[in-house]
Amino acid sequence: MKFTPRKINFFTLFKLPSAYICGIKVKSISDEKSLVTVKHRWINQNPFKSMFWAVQGMSAELATGILVMQAIDKSNRKVSMLVTNMNATFTKKATGRIVFECNDGLAIKAAIQKSVETGEGQTVLVTSEGINKDGVSVSKFQFEWSLKVKT
Repeated sequence: MKFTPRKINFFTLFKLPSAYICGIKVKSISDEKSLVTVKHRWINQNPFKSMFWAVQGMSAELATGILVMQAIDKSNRKVSMLVTNMNATFTKKATGRIVFECNDGLAIKAAIQKSVETGEGQTVLVTSEGINKDGVSVSKFQFEWSLKVKT
């Protein structure tokens, strides 16, 4: 399957309905990087009139997860994927449109390749950062993905 923003956004409707309802959308994806956007709206806000942290987390995880799914698909192998750890830092109120960017596609590909070669599980630490319309970082998420080729 070719991974396109349109196909992934359609996928969220059925497989990640809470992300779809909150307005999370994939804007672009390549082998190296992905961009996911979400706009602060009534449905995804907290009592402090900014975006709820969990909505930011869903957006950030999707930005990393679609790179993992794409790399697995291109490996032509069955690979299990699981987030084993997550860390987040929030530096500014998230209002307006936030773009989450992950640039770790090549590191993910390398971890999958190493798992294919060794038959052992691998972990890869990837980062997704949320940037507002002014170019200011509002949050930064690090996800540890565990990847293992299925036998």
